[in-house]
Amino acid sequence: MNSYQRVFKRLAGNEVDHVPNLSIIMTFAASYIGVPYKKYITDYLYLVEGNIECCDEFGIDMVSVISDPCREGADMGAEIRMPEDDVPSFKGILLENYSDLSKIKIIDPLEGPRMLDRIKGVELFNDKVGKKYPILGWVEGPFASAGNLRGINNLMTDLYEKPDSVHELLEICTEQATQFARHQVNAGADFMGIGDAAASLIGPEHYKKFVLPYERKLIQSIQKTGAKTKLHICGNISSFLHLIPRTGVDVVDIDWMLDFSKSVKTLKSKSSACGNFDPVEILLRGSTEKVRNSVKKCLDAGIKDTFISPGCEVPKNTPQENMYEITRTLKKYS
Repeated sequence: MNSYQRVFKRLAGNEVDHVPNLSIIMTFAASYIGVPYKKYITDYLYLVEGNIECCDEFGIDMVSVISDPCREGADMGAEIRMPEDDVPSFKGILLENYSDLSKIKIIDPLEGPRMLDRIKGVELFNDKVGKKYPILGWVEGPFASAGNLRGINNLMTDLYEKPDSVHELLEICTEQATQFARHQVNAGADFMGIGDAAASLIGPEHYKKFVLPYERKLIQSIQKTGAKTKLHICGNISSFLHLIPRTGVDVVDIDWMLDFSKSVKTLKSKSSACGNFDPVEILLRGSTEKVRNSVKKCLDAGIKDTFISPGCEVPKNTPQENMYEITRTLKKYS
């Protein structure tokens, strides 16, 4: 049974040889193949190489084009800080005033250099490891993208002071993500990851009003293309986890600060849970014994369609022996 078969069988709740390892690798993969992170995220050849080598070596069951939150925003006109060996970030605010909202244009992903680079990465994955590994595409979630363009502090204030304008911005961000996702699926993506980290900063009422409708619209559009969906919201989302299945998403990443057993029960029969041991204290700083015990704890909390991974990205300097231990434990105790 290869990784592609393992993941799709598990998603359907069918028997597998062991629970899939869906660890998210970004800076770790760049470091593993010895390239600066800037090179890794601006040339898809390195991103693909790093992912495949890490999946082959450490038993990770999904390749991915996840890299940074700045792909769509950069192509839409935002100024980006691009360190030589660190994750890029937004420099300044593209949308200073909503009077300029008409200037925020949806970009054809094939015409945006940073989005096109990711699409090419999906194509290369499909050529090299299609049907061996499931391929995870990636887009920014509508709320996160709105925060990137407007500035997160401004956006939080706008929820109260300018809600109608926020909805207009969210419509634009949803359409940009929809187009970007569609091109990645056409290139060969089997899953589409949606990173909506900014949503963890709000409560259930605002989630229902400003996030849920747009995530649902995006997820439904992706699923119509035949791809599965995976929602990743970093942080403590316990206050609105029960609302997330309304989006129709297939897999929900659960960060380490949530109780995994409770999360699995909340999502049961609605969406698959993926998680959720601490990537820093357990994976980066912990011993192999701590990794083993944490993975076993997640396995004990899981049900027939649960996936295992750290709660968020594998840190860059994670000891390789700890990475091996994740899959060793999955194979021994699943």
